[in-house]
Amino acid sequence: MRIRKKPHTEEKLQNFSDFVSVSEIGEEKKGGWRKLFSDDLSRELFVELGTGKGDFITQLAERNPDKNFLGLEMEKEVVLKAARKVQEKNLSNVRLAVFDINKISEIFSDGEVDRLYINFCDPWPKKRHFKRRLTYINFLDMYQKILKSGGEIHFKTDNRNLFDFSLEQFAEKNFEVRDVTFDLHANEPPENIRTEYENKFSAQGFKINRCVVIVK
Repeated sequence: MRIRKKPHTEEKLQNFSDFVSVSEIGEEKKGGWRKLFSDDLSRELFVELGTGKGDFITQLAERNPDKNFLGLEMEKEVVLKAARKVQEKNLSNVRLAVFDINKISEIFSDGEVDRLYINFCDPWPKKRHFKRRLTYINFLDMYQKILKSGGEIHFKTDNRNLFDFSLEQFAEKNFEVRDVTFDLHANEPPENIRTEYENKFSAQGFKINRCVVIVK
């Protein structure tokens, strides 16, 4: 879905500059993300790829005040909505960045990330576009590099074709896959946090697929 560009968005984002990165991020951030949160560098770093309007990451951060959360999102207009939610909830353990996930290996050092969340990413249904899927093996290679040994990828989608494809990609990388479900809401665990798209697709009758991937 194409986001309508709104005037003065970047200017408005400057009001959240204490926890939102708008300008281009480069290698200067490698190895230093935890320093942006607190002096406790032992706290785990969890990263959401495509954070959207921020419902998921803000709820997750509320439930886990002892962990650090970074949301990456390309669309500035969407980041602005997420930033407002972070501010409203006064969350000190959330940072947001306007960023193209295709370059993710450029901003993290090896093993810097403890967990990745991929929620309802674009399924790119045409075969010629499969390489753009966030679970395509080239992306998995990058994730493996930035995740610690034993780090996790938590993946959710309403698209069964994408889910089956992703399971094949995980298997090709010899990643361990746990907690696979093709209908998450049939017996929804209390710890599940629904995203905006999750509520939308579930209301339309789509089943939610989910799994946890262990990267070694």
